[in-house]
Amino acid sequence: MSDFNFFSPITEEMKVVEEQLSRSIKGNIAMLNEASSHLIKAGGKRLRPAFALLSARLFSEDLEDVIPIAVALELIHMASLVHDDVIDNSDTRRGKATVKSAWGNRVSIYAGDYILARSLSMAARYQRSDIVDVLAEASMRICEGEVIQMLSCYNVTLGLKNYLRRIERKTALLISVSCQLGAMVMNASPEAVKAIKNYGYFLGMAFQVTDDILDIIADEQILGKPTGSDIRQGVITLPALYALKNSPQCEELAKLLASPEACAHHTDRIIDIINDSDGIDYAYFITRHYARKAQEQLRYLPEVPVKKNLFNMADFILARDF
Repeated sequence: MSDFNFFSPITEEMKVVEEQLSRSIKGNIAMLNEASSHLIKAGGKRLRPAFALLSARLFSEDLEDVIPIAVALELIHMASLVHDDVIDNSDTRRGKATVKSAWGNRVSIYAGDYILARSLSMAARYQRSDIVDVLAEASMRICEGEVIQMLSCYNVTLGLKNYLRRIERKTALLISVSCQLGAMVMNASPEAVKAIKNYGYFLGMAFQVTDDILDIIADEQILGKPTGSDIRQGVITLPALYALKNSPQCEELAKLLASPEACAHHTDRIIDIINDSDGIDYAYFITRHYARKAQEQLRYLPEVPVKKNLFNMADFILARDF
């Protein structure tokens, strides 16, 4: 399924979001403008604003009121990426140089903070404390997730529970909140808000597990970043966790993954061990589990055409290669 089919009910609104993304971060300092707009120009899937708009369309044809929160959600995501690239010392993202690579760490941190502040300004337009509360709670938990991941690096003794907690905060949370806020802006019932929020959570979990699979098996040109990036940073993802427990080479793998030097210089060997185990197949099994759970939540939502797009999005995540 193509992106076009997925976005088709919100094509015009997504164009408005794209325009407002660029407009929302313009300020008075040229360097800050350039650094802040750099990631926007690099493009991206824009999943968070798309989910806010698609969720809102379940309840209304008029999506004008949802545009500011859709922009705010993408800005929060972008701010986290700018900071992540500093922490991870990443030189490329989406096939382009990172803000960190082009302007350095200090400008990157300020740019990330600036983008985050702009997102809060967009959210404040609603003058609704419940919307601000949801965004603030999500932002705090995303930060917690980054700290959990940092403390987990090169630790081969941590299991599935730690991994799921990490990806929940890293990815699933903001996708879930995007769906939730799209419904909240439309004043959907509490039951409907809960169902679409759960849909976003399960879909976000599926999305991140797929991301972790692609980090090992994807074509670098399609992925837009080097294969094995997680391994080089000491981030132990689901395919590696499976191999640590089930591979005949599990002892060798544990020694390699516990060593920053080995992760940096023997990435290919680590990937080979993971691929020789059933780690990739197991991770795809987990992805399918979450995707199906997401689709099940849709039964509690209105029978309108956009519901099919939300259903198909789960299948798209299973099949994506970028």
